[in-house]
Amino acid sequence: MEAKKNILTYAGLQKLEAELEDLKVVKRKEISQKIKEAREQGDLSENAEYDAAKDEQRDIEARIEEIEKILKNAEVVVEEEADLDKVSIGCKVKILDIEFNEELEYKIVGSTEANSLKGKISNESPVGAALIGKKVGDTVVVETEAGAFSYKLLDIQRSDV
Repeated sequence: MEAKKNILTYAGLQKLEAELEDLKVVKRKEISQKIKEAREQGDLSENAEYDAAKDEQRDIEARIEEIEKILKNAEVVVEEEADLDKVSIGCKVKILDIEFNEELEYKIVGSTEANSLKGKISNESPVGAALIGKKVGDTVVVETEAGAFSYKLLDIQRSDV
């Protein structure tokens, strides 16, 4: 079975690569120093600093492994080449929530980069999936556990990373 592709914008790719570099170069060095200092305190069986440092080391190594897996299966979307006639990953969209008469703006990204607090929704989310391929003026209905929501697509732009 082929691994799932991780769709990333170029900015998302750069962010992950920078985080990986920081973890490998800076954080690994910091944690090995903490472990060394904790070891020098003597008895490791009752050494809380040592246990905390080892836990932190385990978390860092897990995150490194996670990022490496994401990057290994990454598919980068070139936002400058996005077709602005229809919604695609890397676009910024302006939609109207018909029920509340409220305009919303989202950037459509891959699931790895999604962060609703920053206005980035995944192409796999209910709203993102409903918008993919739609044109300005289209209305989409999104079925959720909380009920159905209708949105009208007002504008599609290149995202300003």
